[in-house]
Amino acid sequence: MDATRDSAYEGIGRPQVVTIETTGLGDRSYLVHDGETAVVVDPQRDIDRITALLDERGLRLSHVVETHVHNDYVSGGLELARSTSAAYVLAAGDELDFDHHPVTDDDVLEAGRMRLRVLHTPGHTHHHVSYVLQDADGHVHGVFTGGSMLYGATGRTDLVRPEDTELLTHAQYHSVRRLAAELPADTPIYPTHGFGSFCSATPTSGDASTVGAQAEVNPALTLAEQDYVDTLIAGLAGYPAYYAHMGPLNRRGPGPVDLTLPEPVDPAELRRRIEAGEWVVDLRERTAFAAGHLAGSLGFELSTNFLTYVGWLYPWGAPLTLIGESVEQVARARRELVRIGIDRLAGMAYGEIEELADGRALRCYPVSDFAGLAAALAERPGGFTVLDARRDDERAGGGVRGSLHIPIHELAERVDEVPEGEVWVYCGSGYRASIAGSILDRPGRTLVLVDDGYDHAADAGLHSEQPEPAGA
Repeated sequence: MDATRDSAYEGIGRPQVVTIETTGLGDRSYLVHDGETAVVVDPQRDIDRITALLDERGLRLSHVVETHVHNDYVSGGLELARSTSAAYVLAAGDELDFDHHPVTDDDVLEAGRMRLRVLHTPGHTHHHVSYVLQDADGHVHGVFTGGSMLYGATGRTDLVRPEDTELLTHAQYHSVRRLAAELPADTPIYPTHGFGSFCSATPTSGDASTVGAQAEVNPALTLAEQDYVDTLIAGLAGYPAYYAHMGPLNRRGPGPVDLTLPEPVDPAELRRRIEAGEWVVDLRERTAFAAGHLAGSLGFELSTNFLTYVGWLYPWGAPLTLIGESVEQVARARRELVRIGIDRLAGMAYGEIEELADGRALRCYPVSDFAGLAAALAERPGGFTVLDARRDDERAGGGVRGSLHIPIHELAERVDEVPEGEVWVYCGSGYRASIAGSILDRPGRTLVLVDDGYDHAADAGLHSEQPEPAGA
């Protein structure tokens, strides 16, 4: 769940950092203040969370600062700055279609009793900057590193242009080393990425860290330059397709956020939209979807991974209708979707799924786990297909013997490769397997959802380091 957390506070004048979690994006933004004046770093689109904090604490917002032009979400920075008359600060060099305050290396921003020193830290993007937080006496209280130094990792370097990746990876190495060289070892690090975001080059570790602690674990500080470059580039895996739309949106300047609910849709219209091939997304928990859902609807459980996989699979600009258990559930999904620029929804429906079925029979399929899959394979070897919906990099570490591998983000285009008949589908946790099940569910197939963590596959004797392909 999204949340806010305060750092230790020692009175007016000493900077306090409030962390604003956005778990669906795997990102954090920050509100920094001295008890009177505030600065916001890398805000997400739904700025009402921030304005509520400002109002509750009686703070005046002087600056909204961005570490970089974001590739994984639509920024709320422009709207927040305009609505509060704060200065909107971005790195010089980025081509932007709106007025802003450009900063370059070693500039200093004054905000009440606080100072933000700008450090050019390219790597995640060409013009990426970090902000060193200081008090009026020059003492360092933290550094906002965006997509540069993360907790045990660094930001990925392949989101600008493929031909720039190697250059940016070398730059990332030197940027992280600059931070380590110029800042005290006890400086707290406040990154934007690294809490599940695909903007992290490799998985991160920990919930807090300092510059000194990173010297022991961060690959940019523990590896030689070429080893770091080779390792990072070799480990870059796929990232959500919606990223392609985020940079251009943020450079144009996003419009004001709109969190109003879409118009209600009756059961007959729901059926018409599904039969027309439109996206009708069921937000309910995945086992509830398996127990009964509208034929042709798509199951995207409204939980931590919702935004990543809707954004990855959704045909950009297509009509999108939401089904929820309640108005509140639809409203939560609406908030998530505007964070990646899906602003216009075609409609919503909510309530008991049986009442939304327009008199038609619901579709359903059973749910099992890896122990159940092992038992079924022992009883009926070769009697059904096992589908692995994980990414290529996960599959490279092994899979269920004899399984067919089609990553979830490729399944809609490759659905004809999945045989008719009985199909058991798994992933790393059950979330993507449930999406795959909703894509595959149709007459002629019998589905079983493996709703289980992949670490249990080994316990069930199913994991193979080099799984032979289905039918081998």
